[in-house]
Amino acid sequence: MHRTVRLLLTCSATTVLLGTTLTLAQEWQPDRPINLIVPWGAGGSTDQVTRVTAPILAEALGVDVVVVNQPGASGAIGTQEVLNAPHDGYTWTANAIANNATYAVSGLLEDTSIDDWHIYLSVANVPVVSVPADSKFTDFGQLLEALKADGNNVTIATAGITSSGGTALAALSAEGGFDYNMITYDGGGPAAIATASGEAMATTQLAVEQTELIRGGRLRALAVLSDKPLVLDGVDPIPPITNWLPDMALAPDYFGIFVPSDVPPEVLATLDRIWADKVMNAPELKAYAENFGAVFAPSYGAEARALAMPVVILEACDALERGEAVKDPSSIGIDCASRSEIAN
Repeated sequence: MHRTVRLLLTCSATTVLLGTTLTLAQEWQPDRPINLIVPWGAGGSTDQVTRVTAPILAEALGVDVVVVNQPGASGAIGTQEVLNAPHDGYTWTANAIANNATYAVSGLLEDTSIDDWHIYLSVANVPVVSVPADSKFTDFGQLLEALKADGNNVTIATAGITSSGGTALAALSAEGGFDYNMITYDGGGPAAIATASGEAMATTQLAVEQTELIRGGRLRALAVLSDKPLVLDGVDPIPPITNWLPDMALAPDYFGIFVPSDVPPEVLATLDRIWADKVMNAPELKAYAENFGAVFAPSYGAEARALAMPVVILEACDALERGEAVKDPSSIGIDCASRSEIAN
């Protein structure tokens, strides 16, 4: 059965007041480097797009934006580091927004939600199911049959249970009715490389983490978690997962940079302006998206939050249905009966 994600948006006096405050706030002029913590290993999807975006922000701000990889606990360790740091504008994080929004549901971080962050989105990514080039599986249907027959002996490489690859695998398992044996790495890039080298039989990480391995003939892409084929230069179109699982619920997975929402208003006003003027028109970010199978989709603030909520709702409610949620999604304002956002 198709599941529809509905998003209820309200415009409150608080939102209007916040927007006015940011508009009137004075320009922020940082006087020292900014730490941008990527809570995953080097080479993964978050690391890749962050290293494209950070220099744009650094040039506009006139200070270094230092990307620091701090992996562990499916991104929760680095994210907690940012929450623990002074909320003065000098410590940011980067991630898939669905992670930051649902860490409380997964039990990896307590008392957090999407509204702890001011959101700056850059691209949308899609997971791809791939196998080593010499794998016996030549299409997803064959892999699906093997998973249904003896999934515990089919090893799947991901960056962890709350990573894009981990949540994609869990969703595939629920829809396809199979068990699996997940091997966890400190990032999507390492998971893809491990699969290409034969350490795992498949991976479900993002296209951007696999593109060069697919183009180089080291990975064979079997399916993209989308209802449309994924077209990458130099390879055959990757067929959509709906060819085999037509009723699978899907939502774009948005990535970006996140700043604690209670930093000084002049910090947010300045970053909003830079995102609108520089990042949303950045040719280097557009080129990255085109070359690696991502969707160029910069946004910030209320618009970014609205774009993020469908995948947040999808992942939170899917975790509840699979029995993996430590806290009910209602604790972060999500009603899974209607698959919609509610007042919290």
